[in-house]
Amino acid sequence: MSYDLAVWEGERPADNKSARRSFSDLYDRYLDGEVNEPPSERITAFVAALLDRWCDITEDEDETSPWSVGPLIDGASGPLVYLGLAWGRAEEASAYAATVAESLGLVCFDVQQDRLRP
Repeated sequence: MSYDLAVWEGERPADNKSARRSFSDLYDRYLDGEVNEPPSERITAFVAALLDRWCDITEDEDETSPWSVGPLIDGASGPLVYLGLAWGRAEEASAYAATVAESLGLVCFDVQQDRLRP
């Protein structure tokens, strides 16, 4: 089981309910089959920043990566990336991911808690 985050390009939703709808729409469109696009430039930069801090789980010989699936970029399509984090590392990694997302002008949504990350 993993702890999941979604990060996307776009206007920050007004509240958690709107964020859930936006996430669901984007997920259905970009990750569940309607559209298959390469990740956008900002999403690619976001994933690269995360991988600068922690290696991809597919390359993790020392078992230090917080990611539960990989390659990490495989969870991205167009303006959306869906990240799975290991439960034991979720607090640290999700906080860092939210900070990086904010610095790139991206929306970060905590799927487990059904809320926007500040």
